[in-house]
Amino acid sequence: MSKIVKRPWGSYQVLSKSKDFLLKKLKIKPEGVLSYQSHNYRSEHWIIIEGKATVIINNRTYYKSENENIFIPKKAKHRVLNESAKKNLVIIEVQTGKKFLETDIKRYSDIYGRNI
Repeated sequence: MSKIVKRPWGSYQVLSKSKDFLLKKLKIKPEGVLSYQSHNYRSEHWIIIEGKATVIINNRTYYKSENENIFIPKKAKHRVLNESAKKNLVIIEVQTGKKFLETDIKRYSDIYGRNI
């Protein structure tokens, strides 16, 4: 496993990777929000491990709880919100596609003021 990478919304850790997939554990802090973003080279499968997720995909909202999952197709605009004021949201993210790069993020909006 790799080191824990801090982000304004919480943290992530790469659990496993190969040429075919990248597996991450995301921990979204209470009231944390990922940027509204898309990816050109990968799709993502999210499995909710702990907490409740509000997921927006192409301006449509989904509510997911522990043991539920959601698929984000390549190039779909998406974000996840942890609306809890007290509990972390933990997601296992499985990326599939051609490339698994942190630079493969196009941001449309970000509450933390990161580059758009």
